[in-house]
Amino acid sequence: MMKRMANRDDPETIGRRVQQLRHERGLTQRQLAEPAYTPAYISTLEAGRVRPSDEALRHLADRLGVAFDELATGRPARLATDLRLRLTEAQRTLATGAAEEAAEQYAALLVEAERYGLVEEQATALLGLGECGLDTGDLIAARRHFERAEKSLAEADAPLPARVPAIRGRAVSHYLAGELRYAVYLLESTLDELNRGGLHDPDALLLLYAGVIGPYMDMGAHARAAQAAEFALALAPQAGDPALVARMHRQVARTLVAEGRLAEADASLAKAADMYRQLQIRTELANCHWMRGYVYAQNGRLERAEEELRAAQTMLSAKRAALYSSQVAVELADVLHRRGKSDEAAALLNDVLGDLSSERGAVHAAAAHRLLGRIAEDAHDTDAAEEHYVRALSLLERAGAAGDLADLCRLLGDLLRRTGRVEAALDAYRTGLGHRTAPGTTTLGPAPAQPPL
Repeated sequence: MMKRMANRDDPETIGRRVQQLRHERGLTQRQLAEPAYTPAYISTLEAGRVRPSDEALRHLADRLGVAFDELATGRPARLATDLRLRLTEAQRTLATGAAEEAAEQYAALLVEAERYGLVEEQATALLGLGECGLDTGDLIAARRHFERAEKSLAEADAPLPARVPAIRGRAVSHYLAGELRYAVYLLESTLDELNRGGLHDPDALLLLYAGVIGPYMDMGAHARAAQAAEFALALAPQAGDPALVARMHRQVARTLVAEGRLAEADASLAKAADMYRQLQIRTELANCHWMRGYVYAQNGRLERAEEELRAAQTMLSAKRAALYSSQVAVELADVLHRRGKSDEAAALLNDVLGDLSSERGAVHAAAAHRLLGRIAEDAHDTDAAEEHYVRALSLLERAGAAGDLADLCRLLGDLLRRTGRVEAALDAYRTGLGHRTAPGTTTLGPAPAQPPL
C-alpha cells in the first residue's frame, strides 16, 4: 500500500478549522461536543493543544456536516474524485493528438494535486506531462516529468509496479535521445527486479517488455527482441489496459518483420489499429500506419508503404508531434528513393534534419544521413556521400545502434574502395564485422529474469 503524503494537518491547523466551521454553523462548544465530549475538550482542541483522535474527528465532522478527510486535511469534499475525472479528460485530450492543450490541463491539475498533497493524482499529472513532452519532442522536459513522478511515488512508498509507467517513460525519453544502452538498462533492471521479487503485475510487465523491443532492435539484439515479444504476447491476455495491449501488438510487429514473418506482422498491426480506433487514440493510430508502412516497405510493396507512411505523417504533423513526424519522414524518404523519387526524398530529408540530432532522434538522424549518402552516390558526388556516411557512423556509434552500424560500415567501405583508399576501406569493413560478429552481446549483460508464464 502507498502511504498518504499528508495524513492529516497539525493540531493547530485542525483547531482553527474546527473553530471556523463551528462559528459558520452558529454552534456553541457545548453543542458541538455533546453527547460524546465536553466543552472543555473542544476549547482545548480549538486552541491546538490536543491532537484529536480519528474517533473525535469523525464525531466533529458529523456534527459540522463535513467529510472526515476535509476536516483532517482541509481538502474540499470529493476533490480527489474530481481531480481524477479531470485527469481522464486530459488523457482523452492527449489521445486526440492535442498535446499542447493536454499539457496545459495536466499542468493546472498538477498544481492542485500538489497543493493538497494528493500523491497518486500528482504522479498521474506528471506522467501525462511526460507523455506530452514525448509527443511534442521536448525530451528534456519529458524526462524531468517522469523523474519527478517516479520520485514522488517512491517517497510515498508506492510499490514497484506502480512506478513502472514513470520508469518506462524515462527509458523512452533516453531511447529517443539516442541513449539506447541506458534505456535498455532501465527497462531490463526493472524487469529483473519485478520478476525476481515475485511482483508479477501483468500491466507493468507488458509495458516494459513492449518498451524494450525498439531499443533491442536498434542495438542489433534481435534474439532478445524476439524473446521480449514472445513474453509480451503471452502476458497480453492477463493485462487490464486495452491501450497497452494495442501498443504491444505494434511493437511485436517489429520482431515479426525481422524474422521475415510479414503476414503475421501485418495481422498484429491490424489488431492494434482496430483497438486504437475504438479507443480513439490518434497518436498510436498514427504509429500503426507508420509501422504498417515499414512492413510493406520490407515486403517490397512500395506504393502501399508510401500511402501508409504519408497517412502517419499527416496525422502526426496535424498534432505537431515534430519528433515522431520527422522520424516517419525519414522512412518515407527511403520508400520514395526506392521508387525513383530521389529528389523528393532528398528535399524531405533536408527539411527534417533540423528536428533530429545526436540528442534527439539519433538513430533516425543517422538513417537520414545514410540515405542522403546513398542519394549522393547515385549522383556520383562521392565527397558528399562520404561526409553523410561519416556523420551517420558517428551518430550510431554514440547511440550504440549495432543493428545499423554494420551495414553503414559496408557502404562506407565500398565507397572508400571505389575511390582508391583501400586501407581506409579495410578499416571500415573491420569495424562493420566487429559489430556483426555477436549482435548485442558486446553492449548487453545477462538477460533479465523471465516471468512465470
